[in-house]
Amino acid sequence: MSEIPFRYDQVGSLLRPKELKEARKKFQNGLLTKEELTTIEDVEIIKVIEKQKKIGLKAVTDGEFRRRWWHLDFIAGLNGITVYDFVTTAFGITTEAQGTYVSGKLSYNNLHPFIHHFKFTKKHAGNDVVAKQTIPGPNMIYLDSFILSKQYNEKPVYSDKDGFVEDLIKTYQDVILAFYEVGCRYLQLDDTSWGALFDDRFRELIKNNGYDPDELIQEFGDITEKVLENKPTDLDITFHFCKGNFQSKWLYNGSYEMIAKRLFSIEAFSGFFLEFDDERSGGFEPLRFIGNQKVVLGLVTTKTPELEDKEVIKNRIIEASKTVPLEQLCLSPQCGFSSTHEGNKVTEDDQWKKLSLVIDIAKEVF
Repeated sequence: MSEIPFRYDQVGSLLRPKELKEARKKFQNGLLTKEELTTIEDVEIIKVIEKQKKIGLKAVTDGEFRRRWWHLDFIAGLNGITVYDFVTTAFGITTEAQGTYVSGKLSYNNLHPFIHHFKFTKKHAGNDVVAKQTIPGPNMIYLDSFILSKQYNEKPVYSDKDGFVEDLIKTYQDVILAFYEVGCRYLQLDDTSWGALFDDRFRELIKNNGYDPDELIQEFGDITEKVLENKPTDLDITFHFCKGNFQSKWLYNGSYEMIAKRLFSIEAFSGFFLEFDDERSGGFEPLRFIGNQKVVLGLVTTKTPELEDKEVIKNRIIEASKTVPLEQLCLSPQCGFSSTHEGNKVTEDDQWKKLSLVIDIAKEVF
């Protein structure tokens, strides 16, 4: 079994420092050029990589510092995608947001900026830690940009669903190989779309758009398996799922039980990062469907600043080990700290304390 995911790991995004937030605002107001913004991003990413290494993380990221959203920036870089602005109340607050829809034939863009971004991260990570790359999973596009998209449904590009799915799979196969070719050996697919398949409100939306959410559970799994079909054997790909993470708010409600059997049967994943930080997550019973993959228990929340009790987390790990062998378990925060550029309602000090707590507990338990 590969060492990835690590016994103590992280999901990916980190709080944007004040300097970066100010620079991005100046750029939006035309007071900084793109090149000047990139220079500031470079400086802050180097700093945050060093900070991750200093506290002892074995996998480091760029904190997603170049992104506004955890998913849209990547999706927007693909061929055949259009981004639009709107106002949402989905997370219980009224806020500006962006969405995407399929507006042309979907394919990988050979000039996708994330490839260059990863090369920068890998260079500054050095040889003593692993540079981890996070991207949204394929079903994010299938659900949001195709199935539930008003814009797409008003002006469909594909004559049938099968043609789109075929292009979606090929696009992600190309994406995976592109990252591999520039040295990526730890890739994570963040795919919250599975939450819509057990959330009552979203299941109704899916039905209203002519799809059966129960059938989509199987199809989401089939698409993901085909995306991973040709992955190189020395590339570890993990899956991260949470029920939404936007300024300490969540999106989906419900239990993993409905999706667990299909999702956890995807053997090509090296591990699953799963949210278990509060009562909404439910118990560990759905983990009975796990095979030989690792399970990264997201027991430390990124939504609130209070530092968890070490003994409580240890006891929950032991509880989980009654379903999944201890040697397959790992520990991480439940999600990133800044899935969007605004970040969760925690401080940078809170963030580093929580990551350090994850490391301390994992060393003691594992």
